[in-house]
Amino acid sequence: MLDQLNPATEDTPELLAERWIATLDAALANRSADALSALFAPESHWRNIFGISWHFATFSGRQRVVAELLAHAGAVNARGFRLDGRALIPRRAVMAGREVIEAVFTFDTSNGPGTGAVRLLRGADGNSAAWTFSTMPDFDRICDARATHAAEQSHARDFAAPDWLEQRQASRAYADREPDVLVVGGGHAGIAAAVECKRIGLHALIVDRQQRIGDNWRLRYRGLKLHNKTPVNLFRYLPFPPTFPDYIPKDKIANWLESYVDIMELDFWTETAFEGARYDETAQRWTATLQRPDGPRTLHPKHVVLATSVSGTPNIPTIPGIAQFGGKVLHSSAFAAGREWAGRSVIVFGTGTSAHDICQELHAAGADVTMIQRSPTMVVNVEPAQLYDKTYLGDGPPIEVRDILNSGVPLPVMKIAHRIITDEVKRLDAPLLSRLERAGFRLEFGEDGTGWPLKFRSRGGGYYFNVGCSELIADGKIRLIQAADITGFTADGLALKDGTTLAAELFVLATGYKGPDHLVGRLFGDDVAARVGRVWGFDDTTQELRNMWTRTPQPGLWFTGGAFSQARIYSRFIALQIAAIEGGSLSKHLT
Repeated sequence: MLDQLNPATEDTPELLAERWIATLDAALANRSADALSALFAPESHWRNIFGISWHFATFSGRQRVVAELLAHAGAVNARGFRLDGRALIPRRAVMAGREVIEAVFTFDTSNGPGTGAVRLLRGADGNSAAWTFSTMPDFDRICDARATHAAEQSHARDFAAPDWLEQRQASRAYADREPDVLVVGGGHAGIAAAVECKRIGLHALIVDRQQRIGDNWRLRYRGLKLHNKTPVNLFRYLPFPPTFPDYIPKDKIANWLESYVDIMELDFWTETAFEGARYDETAQRWTATLQRPDGPRTLHPKHVVLATSVSGTPNIPTIPGIAQFGGKVLHSSAFAAGREWAGRSVIVFGTGTSAHDICQELHAAGADVTMIQRSPTMVVNVEPAQLYDKTYLGDGPPIEVRDILNSGVPLPVMKIAHRIITDEVKRLDAPLLSRLERAGFRLEFGEDGTGWPLKFRSRGGGYYFNVGCSELIADGKIRLIQAADITGFTADGLALKDGTTLAAELFVLATGYKGPDHLVGRLFGDDVAARVGRVWGFDDTTQELRNMWTRTPQPGLWFTGGAFSQARIYSRFIALQIAAIEGGSLSKHLT
């Protein structure tokens, strides 16, 4: 079992957590490095998600944690640390194989109220020391304090004034005003960013080239479903109905996005291509060029949020010789359904999730399917894959509290936890994995065996959640060929090292997607691209994803993306930083 606790000790979790948080508050008030050092384990980590200072970084090691905490806490007058028993009664838990006491707390700063989580280790002397400590602004309390209007309380109305629909149409038009924030990309990440901007009082406009909201999901291959369970993928302010399935089909999530935009009254332009923008340092605004069905439009937002997804632009590699193939070649993003290929031969390049799903759909439609493996891939059955998201599954506190706990796990501890889970997953999936290897499928399980979540955060793919395709490969019903065994391309298909040929009418390139940074030069210019640098993947200094949800070296340019849960948790921090910049309490430039 992954989670096993020893019997309770004499001191309750509540008493131990209360004692620790009170001592922390006193140590910070007295600016005592010695007192703080006694509160943190030697291998402790502090993850600051803009909670104490406007920086997103993880600090590791007791000496570094204490030094950074003293410096930043003093600068923002961090004080009043206290347990939040309404959010979570302190409890015993297991994190990354270690028994901890888990608690949620609140505090105050000159930037507003904050919240966070701590996980305590019990020492041999009976004292508790923090292993992980996280701090973030309390977005909801900050927004509530800023609110200047209340919901309409009566049926009274002004019949001469614009009605609700007319007001919505005027808001969306931006005919006589400019948006504070232009969000480029109308998928779940862009929508999450816009809803938080609106909540804090900013005018945000989403633009997307698709014809209909949700088409970024709706137009993908017909068998697609979300591969993690519904509780992980909730949206803020409007949870899914209890009737939703565990794994949501693509059209259902597409319709949900469309409904969410309508219900949350977000301004959204469909059929709008963002062609690029240039920043005016003097005016502190962008000049953004858009192409709409009725012609070009120029906007001058103060901020641009690029929400084009960490896996939104097809990666179509240069494959020497493929031009000799006389059949049809499609990227997986353009593959719609397998039915038209019934009775025909198809070769799919790739072994990630899209490749497997497309192969399985083609096989079900009666096609003769071959998968080409280019590199080792992680395979995990879909149910064991949910172990990585266990914070959100089963009974427990509300989603808001689970988000605090989940975001409070720093990268070094996450790696330990995920190695343990990956070992368990491999044990559970051993029969299938053995069969795959006998079929010639090459397996790997992420850097140092940390599994699929960190593969996603570092490279955006390289794994498959098995929903049946692996059995088809193991049984030989879907042919598997290693790319190294291909000697060349013919007009009819592939030439193989053993002297045989493999005929096909369609090549599907399930070769993944490019990260968001490849768009920066094209949309904003080479100077901006050089200034910003890499986007996504972990930064060695901050131990956080590069340039995500934080100010970038280019003032007024922001990035968001990732899984539904990442967008839900971190989008609010974009809104908070932009509101602080526009309110004059935060510089638009990184310092």
